[in-house]
Amino acid sequence: MDGLSAGYGDALVLSGLSLSVDPGEMVAVLGRNGAGKTTALLALAGLVPTTAGTVRVGDVDLTAAKPGARVSAGLVSVPDDRGLFPSLSVAEHFRLIGSSVDEAAALFPGLAKLAGRRVGACSGGEQQQVAVGLGMVRRPKVLCVDELSMGLAPQVAGELLAGLRTLADEGDTAVIVVEQFVDAVLAVADRGLVLSEGRVTHDEPAAALLADHASLEAAYLG
Repeated sequence: MDGLSAGYGDALVLSGLSLSVDPGEMVAVLGRNGAGKTTALLALAGLVPTTAGTVRVGDVDLTAAKPGARVSAGLVSVPDDRGLFPSLSVAEHFRLIGSSVDEAAALFPGLAKLAGRRVGACSGGEQQQVAVGLGMVRRPKVLCVDELSMGLAPQVAGELLAGLRTLADEGDTAVIVVEQFVDAVLAVADRGLVLSEGRVTHDEPAAALLADHASLEAAYLG
């Protein structure tokens, strides 16, 4: 995204936000509640109106594209509500997009034993594995994951982050993740962005942000 402004009604949440992520790169997006993190991902997905700026994947301009067209172009999002159907089994979710649990289990081995279970009967961590797995098996050019660890134990969140790191390391996918476990995500990400009031205040190597975590948290993360 370049110079993107977006919001809800008369309330502008993003103001000239720019973010570029390369294939094989994993970027952590951090910030206080209300900083614009979720709105940024929704704007990328085409789910909130934008008033300025552009969204591109490679050479393809998606600024005016509908959400479905963005997915077809390789821009895939995992929302914070996971977007799953409680009455369908794990396997049925993957069949809906022409894939299989086995493909996702290469990154999340625990999914294999859940194939026949209704998603509504899965734990929060298992549901998040399904949601992220559904995004991964599309082999997107850009994968955006919002609030990866919401409601999850740190160990489960760590396993999910490791899966995203593996996907990025395969080299074809740029990964953008909004995450509340700052230390955990900066330990595996390449870069960290801090948002405040819809603007980028820090865009640095993840290791540099992690080293200055104490002052960073006091000033920006709350």
